[in-house]
Formats: sequence, structure tokens, C-alpha cells
Amino acid sequence: MSTLEELDDLDRRDKEDKKRDDDNKKKPTGGDLDADMKDAEEDDDDILDEEILGLSTQDIQTRKRLLENDSRIMKSELSRLSHEKAAMGEKIKENLDKIANNRQLPYLVGNVVELLDLDPTAESSEEGANIDLDATRVGKSAVIKTSTRQTIFLPLIGLVDSDKLKPGDLIGVNKDSYLILDTLPAEYDSRVKAMEVDEKPTEQYTDVGGLDKQIEELVEAIVWPMKEAERFKKIGIKAPKGALMYGPPGTGKTLLARACAAQTDATFLKLAGPQLVQMFIGDG
Repeated sequence: MSTLEELDDLDRRDKEDKKRDDDNKKKPTGGDLDADMKDAEEDDDDILDEEILGLSTQDIQTRKRLLENDSRIMKSELSRLSHEKAAMGEKIKENLDKIANNRQLPYLVGNVVELLDLDPTAESSEEGANIDLDATRVGKSAVIKTSTRQTIFLPLIGLVDSDKLKPGDLIGVNKDSYLILDTLPAEYDSRVKAMEVDEKPTEQYTDVGGLDKQIEELVEAIVWPMKEAERFKKIGIKAPKGALMYGPPGTGKTLLARACAAQTDATFLKLAGPQLVQMFIGDG
């Protein structure tokens, strides 16, 4: 019984060895790969040799001179591009330093008055007038008004994209060149925030008694233009800018205003007349 098992083991080992040998024969060895690459290179060399053998000595020398000339031109071009790259890097660094110096705080605050599209091809109407080279550049120009009450025309807007600017924007400009360096957040008067009532009005017209005619006039003048703005626009009716209510204290003026604010979902501001008057001219 042991002899049969040994024979079976021998047969199995012979089959495994035979299979392993077949697999090794199928796999290309490193020498075979080198031989294939060498054959391919020899084929390329044969083609190149045939092309060169078909040329005369003068043709070969001419081709050599052409290749040397091309190599010389490429080296010269590479040297020129390297020089331009270095010069451009220095120029960029210099411009960044200039921008950093010009953007030093504090800015001069101003407002955009108007944005203009100037025609660079237009000639000066005055004979012998000096022509500013900046005025001939293509792009938008701007008119600004600074906090020092100066109105300045800028042929070059500055560091802010002209598409991001519109009349009335608050801007920060350089105090010497007046170039626009940055846009500033909208300025709000602190008094307006103090006037705003935190609680939303909830009054209704039914809370007011004996003022039906005044309620009707107020609704037509204030509420309808706000809630039906599209209809007013289609019909062509120009809505009033506001309504003035007057009368002795306790007659329902504030109550009517709060009811209108509740109906139109508007912000209710409560202020007295003296709050609108300031000691400085132009502030009130």
C-alpha cells in the first residue's frame, strides 16, 4: 500500500515539474527582452544606415551644418527666454513692492461719482493741448469725490476691477495719486440703527377709531404702492414719496403709522424732529 502511494506521489511531482517547465518556457527572460530590444535598435540602425548611405559626403556635411545651426539657434533662444524670465521676475517683484507701498494705510475715503467709457481714438478739440498718455488707454475711467471735497477724474481706475464698481460706492484711494486701492463697506449712520424699533408692529386699522377717511388716504398713498408696485408701474401711476400726518397729540398719528408698517412688513423708525438737526452744516 505504501508503494502505491509513493508511485502516486512521484507521478504528481513529475506533472508539477513538467507544468512549471512549460510556464518558464512561455515567460520571456531578461535575456530575451534585451535581445528583442537589440533587434529593434538594429532595425532602426539599418534604416538610418540605408538613408545615410544614400547621401554623398557633401550632403552629410550640409546636414551636419544645419543641425549645428539649429542647435545654436535653440541655445540662443533658450538664453534669451531665460534672460526675459529673470527680467520679468524682477519687474514683478518691483511692482509688488510698489503696490505694497501704495496700499499703506490710511486711505483717503471717497465715493464713485460716475464711470466713463472714453474713446481713445478721439482727438483733442483744442489745438496745441497736451495729451495725457493714460487717457489714451482702453478701458473705463472714473470720476470720484473724496472726503476732502475734491472731485477727481481718474483715467486709470487703480487696483479694483471696474466691473465691480458702480456710482455711489464707498472706496479707499491713495492720498497722493487718488488711485482706487480698495472698496469699503457701505456706510450707515449709527443714528438710524438707534431709531429702529426692535419689536415688529402688530397694530391693525381696526385699532384706530373714527379715522376711516384718513386710513383710506393712507392706504392709497403708502400701502398700495408698496404691495402693488407692478400694477402701479403698468398703469403708469407715480406713487407719492410719503405722507405727512399732523395734528395734536393723541389723535392716532403714530398708531396709523405702525398699522401701515405692519401691513407692508416695513421697518418702523421712531425719531423726533430735533434728531434730524446737527450743529454742522451739511450733516443734518
